[in-house]
Amino acid sequence: MPEKVVAENLLNNIMETLADSVHKQKSGSFFQEDKSHSVSYQMDRLFSRQKPVHNLLGGGKSADVLLWRNKKISASVLTGSTASWILFEWLNYHFLSLIFFSLIIGMVAQFLWSNASGLMNRSPSQVPRIVLPDELFVNIAITIGAEVNRFLAFLQNVASGGNLKQFLAVVLSLLAASVIGSWCNFLTVLYIGFMGAHTLPVLYERYDDQVDSFVYNLLGQFQHHYRRLDSSVLGRIPKGNLKGKKFE
Repeated sequence: MPEKVVAENLLNNIMETLADSVHKQKSGSFFQEDKSHSVSYQMDRLFSRQKPVHNLLGGGKSADVLLWRNKKISASVLTGSTASWILFEWLNYHFLSLIFFSLIIGMVAQFLWSNASGLMNRSPSQVPRIVLPDELFVNIAITIGAEVNRFLAFLQNVASGGNLKQFLAVVLSLLAASVIGSWCNFLTVLYIGFMGAHTLPVLYERYDDQVDSFVYNLLGQFQHHYRRLDSSVLGRIPKGNLKGKKFE
């Protein structure tokens, strides 16, 4: 029994000696390894993203459309929006004129359908009627209201969350949107946003490592220039001593 204890103690001493030697050999590169791990951790948590992109977009059918899970539906939605933008912007169609013209075509088609049986000596056939359900408009209103409230909640959370990187990213995005809005009309801005919503998330999901690396390097350069500005200019600005003043 004592021999077994001595053997175990000897083995433990050998393992501790090997561990200490390995730690001493790697002590010179410990700071670099720790820095690389911290950088990778921050890159993985860029924009405070801790969930997949599909979950951040809601995880429902709208997220499937935005991330091209069903390519036919996504392509048809994108094609329809592009055709509408071309009609209104390039061909200078007006919305009311297009609606009324579509109604005229529908009425002419129903008229020909209902009277074709009499001209061809056939029994009259039932003309199909288009009836839009009330739930469709209710669901559209609920969806729009929920998305607007979620967008407002996101802006308020960013403003009061204390995350400087996320705050600056959102502010710069809003500034870019305002600049683009000054260049073109509302419909074009809406189309650009629609195209971005159907292309940027799927590209980010596919190339998230490259995008995170680029944005992190950009933010690192911004922090470096801000430290230089703070040390050379902002740090030399005298600050008044407000503690010594008393207001009566």
